[in-house]
Amino acid sequence: MTRKLSLANLAEIERTAAVPAYRRDQLKAGILHFGVGNFHRAHQAVYLHELFDQGRDLDWAILGCGVMPSDRLMKEKLESQDYLTTIVEQDNHRSAATVTGPMTGMLAAPDFDAIIAALEDPAIRIVSMTITEGGYFIDPATGKFDPNHPAMVADAADPAHPKSVFGLIIAGLKGRRAAGIPPFTVMCCDNIPGNGEVTEATITGLARLSDPDFAHWIHANVAFPNAMVDRITPATGEREIAIARDTYGIDDAWPVFCEEFKQWVLEDKFPLGRPALEKVGVTFVPDVAPYELMKLRILNGGHAAIAYPAALLDIHFVHEAMENALIRGFLAKLEREEIIPVVPPVPDTSLEDYFRLIESRFSNPKIGDTIPRLAQDGSNRQPKFILPSTADRLARDLDVTGLALVSALWCRYLEGTTDSGKPIVFNDPSAERLHAAALRSQSDPTAFLALGDIFGAIGTDPRFVARFTRAIGSLRSIGTAATLKQYLDGKLADQAG
Repeated sequence: MTRKLSLANLAEIERTAAVPAYRRDQLKAGILHFGVGNFHRAHQAVYLHELFDQGRDLDWAILGCGVMPSDRLMKEKLESQDYLTTIVEQDNHRSAATVTGPMTGMLAAPDFDAIIAALEDPAIRIVSMTITEGGYFIDPATGKFDPNHPAMVADAADPAHPKSVFGLIIAGLKGRRAAGIPPFTVMCCDNIPGNGEVTEATITGLARLSDPDFAHWIHANVAFPNAMVDRITPATGEREIAIARDTYGIDDAWPVFCEEFKQWVLEDKFPLGRPALEKVGVTFVPDVAPYELMKLRILNGGHAAIAYPAALLDIHFVHEAMENALIRGFLAKLEREEIIPVVPPVPDTSLEDYFRLIESRFSNPKIGDTIPRLAQDGSNRQPKFILPSTADRLARDLDVTGLALVSALWCRYLEGTTDSGKPIVFNDPSAERLHAAALRSQSDPTAFLALGDIFGAIGTDPRFVARFTRAIGSLRSIGTAATLKQYLDGKLADQAG
């Protein structure tokens, strides 16, 4: 029998899924979170759920917020089921469902005044966010805040009526300062190197456009802890909704499926206090950078590396890509020979063991993670996950055959058809200009590398240009599979330059 997910039906749902041990009417929001997507609900919200299940820190519940049109739909779906979420963890050897309920409510655009009022509430002591890697208005080539982005220009022109996450945070901080309320901590949970510093740069950069003195106040008074977050969480579709219904008897409008593994490493910098997340497995450290760089280069870089050869070979699921000997071999050779050697040591961590764990996670057939998800938003992900390793190796005068092949695979993908001739549907804010540059590169390979906001100085380095030119030429002449075979056999490097 299927039951609609709701507080009233939890007793019935408990037959097939774990349910909250805490009473929802005892929760009080202490965290306002922007970006209530699948990753947030599978990660931060799960940690808080587990903490509340211990009967602890019930005044640190989540008030969700969103500024995108899709956030209104999320609010409607969650509101219809009392802000409960079904989390289905799928490991290689087990699957289990848990109903979580750490969220007290949600605000969404166009209710911007209500969001500002919530930010001014003294009960809110942490403002967190998962708004995607490309949502911080940072120029990827310079790493600096982009004041010319239309969203930033609009908020700077009318700071009392902002529509971006960062404009709203600034308005909330101004209201708190005027009322004598201490500022909340701003906690980024996105996959960005130095994500705390990046968030501060965006917020102070936007504030500086309209009120330089207040930008200085933010820098002096607001905490921006760095964090490393990790849990593979695919998008929800009809498949996931059907499994929740048919396997667990739960009618959830937007369940979340994820792997069993999760990790959160966090800088302990919370002037107004924080929940005792160390009780549920969060690691607090004085310096997140080593963990963060390890994850971004090895895991996210690994995802970026396999996405495009798999797409070109018409592979849909990530675990199917790992079943392909050429792609699995490509990933292993690339990681062990080019990426891991330039990742600095991480306390109490073996990078080789970490990579073996990632191979196992990528190979999980139950998770249902897709190649289209990994391939999306390359214009933001390549400069963060792949090109830093390339730059490090070039700076050390080390070979970049494999990393240049990753860039060439991305270029070949952006031409718009797979090796079999099937059309590719892009999901990237810069898709039009990327596609045009990829087509121009058919006659001049450097046309793609001339995307200066993405490649920067790497695009003109003769060593990289030579490796890229050889790789893209091979992909076009003999195809993806044969090119991967040449790379694995050491022949791609021999013929470059």
